[in-house]
Amino acid sequence: MLAFLAPAFVFVLVFTYYPLLVGGQMAFRQWSLWDLTSTPFIGWGNFQTLMADPAFTRVMWNSVIWVVGSLVPQFIIGFLIALALRKKFRFRGLYQAVVFYPWAVSGFLIGILFRWMFNSEFGVVNDLLMRFGIVEAPVPWLADPDLALVAVIVANVWYGVTFFSIMILAALQSVPDELYEAAALDGAGRARMLFQITIPTIRTTLVLTVLLRVIWIFNFPDIIYAMTGGGPADQTQIATTWMIKFTQQGEYGLASALGFITMGVLVVFTGLYLALLTREKKS
Repeated sequence: MLAFLAPAFVFVLVFTYYPLLVGGQMAFRQWSLWDLTSTPFIGWGNFQTLMADPAFTRVMWNSVIWVVGSLVPQFIIGFLIALALRKKFRFRGLYQAVVFYPWAVSGFLIGILFRWMFNSEFGVVNDLLMRFGIVEAPVPWLADPDLALVAVIVANVWYGVTFFSIMILAALQSVPDELYEAAALDGAGRARMLFQITIPTIRTTLVLTVLLRVIWIFNFPDIIYAMTGGGPADQTQIATTWMIKFTQQGEYGLASALGFITMGVLVVFTGLYLALLTREKKS
């Protein structure tokens, strides 16, 4: 058995844990691409430099807005779609294919698609808004510091709704129809069935799905990087896109320190996810 597991173990060790250890020690050194001859140990120096940066507070706050602003609409819309798809109707398979399709597309490609859609000169979003008389002139969605973050969140909501639809629909399939039939005989309405049967029955799945999605969104720079690159003026910069920026500038020490901070946040939510998953398996 160990002989069969050895190749996978070596692969994970070489391509996951070794880079993690190397990156970890870089976070505590003055490691710059422009001076590789001198990489002295500076302890918490990189972390102090990050926290002293005027952009640090904005980046962390943007990360929170990015997660919450994306997660809540994704969950609500995905839940409603799953409820609709649970019912049997004509061409339900076709509707499911249409709804689930975005999840098969690269996040970076989705970002490029929405960058063109939100283009201020010939984007389809401005065209529709002007046709319906909502705006009189094109809106510079990706150039306006107050609107850019809204645009990338809209793109991420569209992309992530599919995940919740798939996961919640799978959970809904496990709810026995007999429970709804018994509730209907007792005179329960749809709202009462939803809050007293559906949600309690799939509550664990809902919580696990939300925690898993928080981890993914926080660590998901693809759409932002493709649409705005973190601009304008760092208004759409989140932790992971900021880390990419430091890497492109050759500041590997700062990038690794920021990676440590990001990993710490992810470890917390991963721990919650695994703890809840373990408790569910025991129950």
